[in-house]
Parts: sequence; structure tokens; C-alpha cells
Amino acid sequence: MVTMTAVSTSPLKPLRGVRVLSLALNLPGPAAFMRLKALGAICLKVEPPGPKSAPAGTSGDPMGQYNPTAYATLHAGIKVITFDLKSDKGQAALHKELARTDVLLTSFRPSALDKLGLSWKKLHKLYPSLSVVAIVGALGARAEEPGHDLTYLAEAGLVTGLDLPATLFADMAGAVMASEAALQAVLVQKTSGKVAKGTLQEVALANAATWLALPRNWGLTQPAGSVGGAHAGYRVYACKDGRVAVAALEPHFAAALCQAAGVAASDIRSLFTPATHQAIAAFFLTQTRQQLDKLAVAKDIPLHTLSK
Repeated sequence: MVTMTAVSTSPLKPLRGVRVLSLALNLPGPAAFMRLKALGAICLKVEPPGPKSAPAGTSGDPMGQYNPTAYATLHAGIKVITFDLKSDKGQAALHKELARTDVLLTSFRPSALDKLGLSWKKLHKLYPSLSVVAIVGALGARAEEPGHDLTYLAEAGLVTGLDLPATLFADMAGAVMASEAALQAVLVQKTSGKVAKGTLQEVALANAATWLALPRNWGLTQPAGSVGGAHAGYRVYACKDGRVAVAALEPHFAAALCQAAGVAASDIRSLFTPATHQAIAAFFLTQTRQQLDKLAVAKDIPLHTLSK
């Protein structure tokens, strides 16, 4: 008799007991912080005071002012305290926390950190075991350039028309990279076998956008690419009462789609012909979303229906 061992689905907590302090505002830093909290880190965020003209208790993080709902989600379960880092009192309170912090997360330009007395050189001297993950716009000589998600995506070739991107891709990818950098810092410290010394890692949003753009640079998502619209099985089509996103890319999925649509496809090359595109488009126009949902299950076709 074989005894089956139950597999735990509980999330891993590799950062349990690791203290992370964040000074990062807006989206990339708090999104990274949210991930670090989920990985078990003890998270403390320091915010500047809110605007003097705002009601008492208003967050000093711009996200808390223009989108309280997003701010609340990003900071769920995270302790937030307010320090005025431009004052001696605020600086003293911050350094008291830094003395027991493992990883510091920032999202300021280097010059701003220097003005606050938080340059890497100074921090490393005061707290040798402290690691810093600095989210910046770009690296090197461009570190002081102003920028945001949209400008970094545009630079990477990911803004292709007049419409804004569907989400903040560079910010969110940068957040993932920042949380990865924090994990790397902790892992290096724990496996070095020596007296743990902190590390500095800069995560550039421009680099995050460049990373996201790689499939486009390789040609995959260009109009002539297989996942850029050239393959008839990987497109968004109109249907009778909405739209359908179909991703029948692999041969067996494409064959099932063609069979369902009554399209003769002799080989993979036929899926790139205008005739096949037109025939599949015509088929979808005869189908409702409900019919297509049922078809997906019956024929094992990867698709998702959308309203208009």
C-alpha cells in the first residue's frame, strides 16, 4: 500500500524575520514592498508628512492622495510611519530604524538621497550589513533624468500609437525586479559564509521596459511575428456579441480551431495566409460569446471571450 503525502499549498516565506524598511513612494516601490511582505518580510514604511493644505492624516505618498484604493491595497498589513527627513528629529528617528534594518528600499534620484544624507557610501559606512535596493529611472549618466512609466515604455518601443498602454508595465516589472533584488541581497548575505556585508543594487525602470520589449525586438510581437498577428490562431477577433482572444498557437490547438471553423489547413504555413485569416474571422462573426465559451471546452481551444 502506497501512502500519499499531502502537498502543502501554503505560500513560502523565505524572508521570514528579514526587516525591510521602505522610503519608496508612488507605485514601483510600494508594489515591490507588497511582494516582499507576501514573502514574509517584516515591513516598515516611512513616509513624508502630507501636504500642509490637505486634511490631517493625509498620506505623504502621492498614491495615497490620487488613488486611495490602490494605496490601501499596496499597504495592507504594512506599518506606515511619518518622518520629516528634512528635520533633525526625523533623521534621528530614521537612523534608529536603519540600525536594525536588513534591506532599505528607495525610489529617489541619487542627488535627492545625497541631500538626505542617505548616499550608499555613507549608509554602508554607518551600517555595513545593510543592503540597499534603489529603484531609479535609468542608470549611470542618465540617473538624474526625469521620467515615468510612459516615457520608459516609449523609449523601449512599446508605445505604438496614440493610446496609452493598458497598464503600467515598466513600473510593475520594475517592482518585480526590485523584490528579486532584495531576495538576492538576503541570499548573498546568508550564503557568503563570512561576516555579512550589505550590497547596493540599482533597479532601473528603463531597464525593466527594455526587458519587457525583448519579444518585440526579437520579432515575435511585430506584425509579421507569430504572436504579433501574422498567425491566424493568435489574434483578437470580433464575434457576434463582442470579441474573442484566441491563442491557438501550437499545431494541435491550431488544428482544433481550424476544424471547428471549417477551415482547411494543410500545414503551419497555411495559418499565415490571408485566406485562413478571413475564414476564421468570418466564423467568429457567426458565434456568440456563450457559444465560443462552450466550444473552447468541447474542443480544447485556448480562447477568452470579451464584451465590446
